[in-house]
Amino acid sequence: MAKDSDLPRSLAGLSRELLARRLSPVEVVRALLERIEVDETNAFVTVTAEQALERASWAEGEILAGHYKGPLHGVPVALKDLIYTRGVRTTMGSALYAGHVPGHSATVARKLEEAGSILIGKTNTHEFAYGPTGDRSHFGPTKNPHDARRITGGSSGGSGAAVAASLCYGALGSDTGGSIRIPASLCGTVGMKPTFGRVSKSGVFPLSWTLDHVGPITSTVEDNALMLNALAGHDPEDPYS
Repeated sequence: MAKDSDLPRSLAGLSRELLARRLSPVEVVRALLERIEVDETNAFVTVTAEQALERASWAEGEILAGHYKGPLHGVPVALKDLIYTRGVRTTMGSALYAGHVPGHSATVARKLEEAGSILIGKTNTHEFAYGPTGDRSHFGPTKNPHDARRITGGSSGGSGAAVAASLCYGALGSDTGGSIRIPASLCGTVGMKPTFGRVSKSGVFPLSWTLDHVGPITSTVEDNALMLNALAGHDPEDPYS
């Protein structure tokens, strides 16, 4: 069993450890779930512990068998809670959707799954992504990991906090007027607002179809590039991509 202190800080570093079989996806997921359990930032609305452990076991078997899918294989990630996930509730930070469980997954969620990543949970969001502070969610405000008295910024505050608090190795947010860039800045992480159409918005609850962007929040620029590479590309389900 890996100690919490054994875990690399960066996604790229973890990827190298997993490929070299010095760490296992199951060990990593268990360690992160322990962190989430005692964390006080309120970064997550839903933690997919059972599903994450099951996918980690599957990823571990694939890696050991030599079926390595790339740098996201076995890596725990999180999704802003307006990105649809089949069978996992997606609330938009609102009481209106508190019990909403989609029947399909967003394209970006599917792409991350196909790349071998492990969904560890859905992150808190300013209600309907409509705000820059991150403290207006039906599930309560997200606290800045560096100073609980301060805001995370929004609307992707949960994703920014989860990465900054090392509760996952990358998280997706959405950005219409700063909603990735603001929390990335205030939480000390790296946020990318991709060029419009670079990443599919299909299956992502819209604030504005013609202004929304989906992108990653990570600890480093290298990590961000690794996630963007898995996400980018045309999607026939998104006419803007």
